[in-house]
Amino acid sequence: MKTRILAGTALAALALPGLAFASTWDIDSSHTAATFHVRHAMVSNVKGEFSKVTGVISLDDKDVTRSTVEASIDASTINTREEKRDGHLKSPDFFDVAKYPTITFKSTKVARAGKGKLKVTGDLSLHGVTKEVVLDVEENGTSVDPFMKMTHAGFTATTKVNRKDYGLVWNKAMETGGILVGEEVHITLDIEAIKKVDAPAAAPAAAPAR
Repeated sequence: MKTRILAGTALAALALPGLAFASTWDIDSSHTAATFHVRHAMVSNVKGEFSKVTGVISLDDKDVTRSTVEASIDASTINTREEKRDGHLKSPDFFDVAKYPTITFKSTKVARAGKGKLKVTGDLSLHGVTKEVVLDVEENGTSVDPFMKMTHAGFTATTKVNRKDYGLVWNKAMETGGILVGEEVHITLDIEAIKKVDAPAAAPAAAPAR
């Protein structure tokens, strides 16, 4: 009977390669940032970042297209190096962080786009609106750190969105023509993730004394 159970388990693993080769990676918030830039006054770009990004990557080590990613950004961590501007961006004119404290991304499709490159399609939710976006992703490789001996992986993802699609419509007209704040926002995600180590199996219970 025991032999049959073991054989059945092995066959199930072979039939479900996506499960058999999956690994879980936690996004390392201390080494990850979501940065952006947007046109200002029609003549320059203003840059900023969200400093707290968390999430989980489920990586299929055999077939990357079976992988998934979920990420969450704390909208209140926006930083453009100008306190008054950051306060305005957190207000109801823009992100309204009191009402919408998080920005989330959940993948729906992963496709190979060349050596070391992926296209990750998913739902981006912010300011109460969800829209599909496509991330162009570069795989930056893996390494093992010298302290905790943990495996790290790096990814750089880029995309662009129109902020008006998410209800961020505040603007002012320029006297010379055009608008104060651009509508197209360029986004870059620099992600470092740490491979989750499976907990060691519990020791078998001691046989009862006879």
